[in-house]
Amino acid sequence: MIKTLNQQMGHTQNSLHFSALERAQYLEKLKTETFDLVVIGGGATGCGIALDAASRGMKIALVEKEDFASGTSSKSTKLIHGGLRYLKQFEFGLVRESGSERAIVHRLAPHLVLPEKMLLPIIEDGTYGKLAASFGLFVYDVMAGVSGDDRRKMLDKAETLAKEPLLDESILKGGCLYAEYRTDDARLTIEVMKTAVSYGAIALNYCAATGFVYENETVKGIQCVDNLTGNNFEIKAHQVVSAGGPWVDKLRKANDSLKGKRLHLTKGVHLVFPHEKLPLRHSVYFDVPDGRMIFAIPRGKITYVGTTDTEYKGDLDRVVATKADAEYLLNAVTHAFPSIQLSEADIVSNWAGLRPLIHEDGKSPSELSRKDEIFESPTGLISIAGGKLTGYRKMAQRIVDLVDKRLEENFKDCQTEDIYLTTNSLESSKDVQDHISNLEKTVKNQGLDAYHAWYLTTTYGKEAEVILNKMKDFSDASEIALARAEAWFGVNFEMVNSLEDFFVRRTGRLYFDIKSIAIVRKAVVADLQNYLNWTAEHLASEQQRLDDLLFDAMNYYQKELPAQTV
Repeated sequence: MIKTLNQQMGHTQNSLHFSALERAQYLEKLKTETFDLVVIGGGATGCGIALDAASRGMKIALVEKEDFASGTSSKSTKLIHGGLRYLKQFEFGLVRESGSERAIVHRLAPHLVLPEKMLLPIIEDGTYGKLAASFGLFVYDVMAGVSGDDRRKMLDKAETLAKEPLLDESILKGGCLYAEYRTDDARLTIEVMKTAVSYGAIALNYCAATGFVYENETVKGIQCVDNLTGNNFEIKAHQVVSAGGPWVDKLRKANDSLKGKRLHLTKGVHLVFPHEKLPLRHSVYFDVPDGRMIFAIPRGKITYVGTTDTEYKGDLDRVVATKADAEYLLNAVTHAFPSIQLSEADIVSNWAGLRPLIHEDGKSPSELSRKDEIFESPTGLISIAGGKLTGYRKMAQRIVDLVDKRLEENFKDCQTEDIYLTTNSLESSKDVQDHISNLEKTVKNQGLDAYHAWYLTTTYGKEAEVILNKMKDFSDASEIALARAEAWFGVNFEMVNSLEDFFVRRTGRLYFDIKSIAIVRKAVVADLQNYLNWTAEHLASEQQRLDDLLFDAMNYYQKELPAQTV
């Protein structure tokens, strides 16, 4: 069934598919074959490297100690943006590359990278005055390659209030609209990984790199532990790349190559509100009294606000929001939208994540560059850190170019600028909107509302039709049947191995539709237990982990969890 359905959806390049049910086959290949390249880390950068390498013809393996996109790549502001803020830091090259990459990724995954006009209010004593905003956004448009209707549009006070009536009229002087793109960072990462697998990459989540394999003092592979079974094994490879984000320095230390530049971890928190509590008409990039700027972004049923930007020295594996984080963002919302009096009780969810920036003496977290950096150790280990979601493809290209040079074989040049990130892809924003419209009748006939046409299309693209068709196999109420169909799809085609994989990174329910979890949880738990043959002990562990995630998403701590917390 899996093979037939994958062929129907276009996954024909590789005999193995991205299925949790084929995990044993993946493990066998990792243990017995020698690869051109093994990548440590399944975030956007690592998955991008895997796709670039596999599409050039390299034999590639990737391991991730938790789930794909479980670190930084599911905790961003969820924008593929041109980097307006980087103009202030005179990082013109970063703005230029970000603008170019934004256009490319939108073309390759238009259902996941959606045009989003951003409103920049101009206020008294704000970061941008009218002239500075007009000139800055003109430069931004030129450097980011923005054209047509996406170019910046200056607004007077009345026009700005018409776009967003909740703004503070007493300090508002005007505004401007400029082009950004909204995404689901985790879904984008998953689609990149799925595409890499279709080109022959072997990828495994819940498989941790614990050390390196050396030959003549040169790295020739990695030592691993399968976190689902506890079994240890080695993966042999001609080249090894560490793309572990916040964990890069730990691996450099294990390789005895943590010298010179190092990571500077900062934490970003986002708060989620029901849209009716913060009913913005527009995404807004607004001033905060301390001189920073943050985003407020409406998305489906919710509006989210963020991000904070603070130094972090706590637990890398459980990053949480503190009361201070929540108060900071609540105060920011009140300052920008004074008619909206929000409290902690209005927050339905939150997410907290880390940015692995490159340390620069004397600079605050907000001043640190978002440029990526490549480290080459004397043993041959390649590490990459820094950067941002928008630049994942170019970061991957730079790494694979380096690997290609080292391997000295006749591989293809980079192909990823022209590889769609889904099977049977939608090809434009118009295609996406048409698909949503066409799907509305189908979802209504299956007992769902119009929101689900938008949700399914902007989550799965055309693969939404496979999920809706699978719904017919379940006799439950429509919302439960949908979740069961998604769970089936996630296990068979998206390497779902846990409740967290499903509720956080494949469907985004923990952040964007947290109330639905209580409705569908029992059925999804039963299905995953059946598909994945969980023991009673493993089931209890999964249930506890989901309870912990729900607690962290809805509560706040007095301080960070300490680094030694397990």
